[in-house]
Amino acid sequence: MLAVGVCAYLAAVYLCADARRAGEERLADGFRMRSLATGVLVGVATIAALLVVRADAPDLFAGLTGRALPVAAVSVLAGAASLGLLVARRYVLVRVTAALAVTAVLWGWGIAQHPNVLPGLTVAGAAGDPAVLSAVLWVLGFGAVLLAPSLVFLFTVFQHERTSRGEQASPR
Repeated sequence: MLAVGVCAYLAAVYLCADARRAGEERLADGFRMRSLATGVLVGVATIAALLVVRADAPDLFAGLTGRALPVAAVSVLAGAASLGLLVARRYVLVRVTAALAVTAVLWGWGIAQHPNVLPGLTVAGAAGDPAVLSAVLWVLGFGAVLLAPSLVFLFTVFQHERTSRGEQASPR
């Protein structure tokens, strides 16, 4: 439920700025309302999930309220800031705070479980052979070098407005 809610929230948040850039204020307001509603629901579901974790996974709860607490606090603050920015219709800046809130939740979960990946399975136990890990890192690095310029170009093209003649206007 949280994964679907987070995805819906981020999609609505990101579409607010895109709709405004396209001159569709009504559509931007619709996405804004969806973002606000989904953000509140995801926040409530997260608090409910913490209650379940406290009862069912005390070690994870201890990690969340211990070493992962600063990261969890960042998530709460960024989530609250995101809702405030949505209310203020600051659609570009809310993209950053919404992404930070979601990223902090994921990092907090990992930090809370460290050094375990799953109960009884440590990170070292789950790791592959060093030769395989090295090959994977080299391939990922090479792929990133090839892909990054294309993604920058793609985002640059799609983040510019088009005029009525099809010419590009400056980005907002």
